[in-house]
Amino acid sequence: MKPKERAQKAAAAMWGRDNASQWAGMELIEMDEGAATLALQVADHHCNGHGICHGGVTFMLADSAFAFACNSRNQSTVAQHNVISYVAPARSGDLLTARATELSLTGRSGIYDVTVTNQTGQKIAEFRGFSRAVKGPVFDET
Repeated sequence: MKPKERAQKAAAAMWGRDNASQWAGMELIEMDEGAATLALQVADHHCNGHGICHGGVTFMLADSAFAFACNSRNQSTVAQHNVISYVAPARSGDLLTARATELSLTGRSGIYDVTVTNQTGQKIAEFRGFSRAVKGPVFDET
């Protein structure tokens, strides 16, 4: 199986079980080995008391892109720890896009950067995720 095909099959398997990302309103846009792009249309229910997108919603979008990227090789992988820096606020009506890219994969540990932008390309947040592979595949390749 080619790497992109494996990544797409892993994403399809994960997406079918990912109630949280679907509940939040995310959409899986693009998959490749070590990379993933997800999008979210910010709605009023995503906004906090300041009238801007809740930081947890932005984090969730970035974390989901990270999860799809680090599971793209069909090796079950979870977050070890993550950090995020918020650069600008997102608002209701904005279309946020989270692009995850693998920086390093050594043994069972990976490092991924996720950039979250709005519909004009303005940077909203920078996220770094540290992953750890665990037992089992995402889907059965046999």
